[in-house]
Amino acid sequence: MSTLDGTVAAPDTAPSPTLPLASRQDGSYPRPQMLRTHWADLDGTWSFRNEGDDSAWRAGFPDARDIVVPFPPESVASGIDEPGFHPVVWYSRTITRAELDAAGHGSTAPRLVLHFGAVDHRARVWIDGQFIGEHEGGHTPFSFDVTEALTGDADPDAVHTLVVRAEDDPHDLTQPRGKQDWHEDPHAIWYRRTTGIWQTVWLEAVPTASIEYLRWTNVDHGTVRLTVRLRGERTGRERLRVEARWDERDEHLATIESTLGDTSDEFDVVVPIARQTNGQAEDELHWTPEAPRLVDATVTLLDRAGAPVDTVASYFGVRTVGVDGGAFLLNGRSYDVRSVLNQGYWPDSHIAAPSREALRREVELIKELGFNAARNHQKIEDPRFLYWADRLGILVWGEAPGAYAFSPRAVQRLMREWMDAVERDASHPSIVTWVPANESWGVQHIATDPAQQAYARSLADVTRAIDPTRPVISNDGWEHTNSDIITIHDYDGVGESLARTYADDAARSELFHGMGPSDRWVLVGGATDHGQPVMLTEFGGVNYQPGAQREDGWGYTSATDGDDWIARITALYDAIRASSFLAGSCYTQLTDTMQETNGLLNADRTPKVPIEQIRRAITGR
Repeated sequence: MSTLDGTVAAPDTAPSPTLPLASRQDGSYPRPQMLRTHWADLDGTWSFRNEGDDSAWRAGFPDARDIVVPFPPESVASGIDEPGFHPVVWYSRTITRAELDAAGHGSTAPRLVLHFGAVDHRARVWIDGQFIGEHEGGHTPFSFDVTEALTGDADPDAVHTLVVRAEDDPHDLTQPRGKQDWHEDPHAIWYRRTTGIWQTVWLEAVPTASIEYLRWTNVDHGTVRLTVRLRGERTGRERLRVEARWDERDEHLATIESTLGDTSDEFDVVVPIARQTNGQAEDELHWTPEAPRLVDATVTLLDRAGAPVDTVASYFGVRTVGVDGGAFLLNGRSYDVRSVLNQGYWPDSHIAAPSREALRREVELIKELGFNAARNHQKIEDPRFLYWADRLGILVWGEAPGAYAFSPRAVQRLMREWMDAVERDASHPSIVTWVPANESWGVQHIATDPAQQAYARSLADVTRAIDPTRPVISNDGWEHTNSDIITIHDYDGVGESLARTYADDAARSELFHGMGPSDRWVLVGGATDHGQPVMLTEFGGVNYQPGAQREDGWGYTSATDGDDWIARITALYDAIRASSFLAGSCYTQLTDTMQETNGLLNADRTPKVPIEQIRRAITGR
């Protein structure tokens, strides 16, 4: 990687008329912070097989059953609705000339890139029987240049067959699986598995030399760094042009041009926002949940003569996060985090959202309930959810789906997938905290095992190495080895006793120097209390089923009716509000999730009592 200071250039008269405005997109584009004008959505009806592993299927299988992608075969929405074990599944669909045209294929964009949002857990891909590539990691995206496979035929109108084989061993506990059950039927806090394709598959045409990856990093209150990775053949001495505009006020913020070196494919460009040098006015542009201001950016690769080669639309938010003096800081000021646990699970589509509109509605509901943050639990969420979090304004805690075994293979798998997830999502201003481990899953003996302690510390440290701009939690809930925020899970259902546990500094000291909730130490492996913020990041979980009763439904405590339920939640929040040291909280949970009937909303996203009552309990007003 090389770092480029760049030179200030005159602003363009206007953005490209055909390029989307990234901050005002409709939420359908699968990669919301790097948009091009054309793309072909390959979701929809595919062929599906799961009854064997025949090598002949690599060229296609027209006699198979239909499946609706991107819904997992375990789900009703897929049309398969078989919730049992699926160790290996196969998908097939055709790609036509019309889809190449929709992707923008032509003389100025001759290369074709096939993208997968996520395939759980290991994917292998063929086109017309020709092996294209493979990827491991059930929550992270991957792509292949498939130009030769799709355009090598003498007939420009040839129909090609895309085949995907997905392998997902339900009993392999070294896979980062989150809350997907390894039993055939869901039990306790685990729910049905997701096998195979569960995020959008899409095709995109790009120039011979193109922009492959963007990452925005807030350096300080007035400077943003853009990391750009290029793909394909370069002639050398290309230039990169970055223009930033605040569309809300039609205000040009910065234009930078830099000459790219010839020895790297990844570059950093520093983008100063001159208006932010006026400290009295800098809040006008800051991103917060209350004022989620986004800056639109156009990033253009120019050839040595200055002609555009590739252009993408993007956006970023100007904001900083940190911790100091026992507080969580947003833009340098103390901010009370009022969060909800969001599992991102739907009854008919499981961890795949039932529609793109549902991702927006999820963020809207979180805000309507009175929360300013969400902890995406044991799932790397669809990037389009993060777009709506950026645009509508909620803080997000990004969390890794855990494995359940501790072994070299488990360590390698989770570390690799987590690093890819952080790289994918680091540009989103809504993400303010990283959580690579939860409740000692995969490190069950961390309290006494130095190897597991080293693993938790290294997970936190590698996260900081990739992204030093956000706080990191080494092990959410208890047994912290290396955390910037001390987070605690406590399902005490009585408001008065919860208030005593988190009352004041004396209670804080007792919490840290004795056995904590759930009979777990708060700090292990030599970790110390050096004044980090403390947050109660799981609490509540009060079971209430206002309609049809699930016999296996449960919560950590139970309410007798709606009034009792609201009274219990209010008492718990009153205890949190009375604490002199808690810097934030996270209620369990947003929605009922299968047998976990302790959501604020039913599984269909309807509120259990009028939403105003829930909001009043959460906010105290």
